Amino acid sequence: MAVRRTTVAALGVLLVLAAGGLSRATTPPTGPGGATAPPAGIQDSPAPTSVAGGASRTPGAARNAMDGSPPLRVSIPRLGVASELVALTLLGDGTMEVPDDASTVGWFTGAPTPGSIGPAVLAGHVNWRGHDGAFARLGTLVAGDEVRVERLDGSVAVFAVTTSGRFPKDRFPTDAVYGPIDHAGLRLITCGGEFDRATGHYRDNIVVWAVLRP
Repeated sequence: MAVRRTTVAALGVLLVLAAGGLSRATTPPTGPGGATAPPAGIQDSPAPTSVAGGASRTPGAARNAMDGSPPLRVSIPRLGVASELVALTLLGDGTMEVPDDASTVGWFTGAPTPGSIGPAVLAGHVNWRGHDGAFARLGTLVAGDEVRVERLDGSVAVFAVTTSGRFPKDRFPTDAVYGPIDHAGLRLITCGGEFDRATGHYRDNIVVWAVLRP
């Protein structure tokens, strides 16, 4: 499915370059409010001790990690979400492509593929041109909820939600979302909070963290 080349502000997410993924850009993307992402060497920095209240280090979790393989489809049973995945890459101005419709979810190719070690990133719309987006109810997920990602190699990476949060866009938890981890993690991102009619964008982001199940 085609991806519209639109600035990241249309989605309202701060998508930050993470090392160790399928591709690497020379310039980190910028997010709402002019915030600049960490450099490509982010995973050389010390690992955070916590991720939005959850431990970033999961004993033994690295042994469950899968080899890298591009994701094809994501499903979230409790939300009734089942979406094809499109690749989201960086544009020349440092912004990212976003899905071109309400129902499609995108995955950031600058981060690890879902199931491999590191923080994989999926992003979707909360709504799009008057229609509820695939991630319209993302903020209702609770610990233990399942996220399934079908991959090109025929495998399915099954994740369990650990925590979630809503954050003002100028205080996006960059390190907790994109910082180095020693296990296979997943981050789901969309817009949230109040809609600012002056700017045409939501004021906040919803972020959900999940870990690969054994």
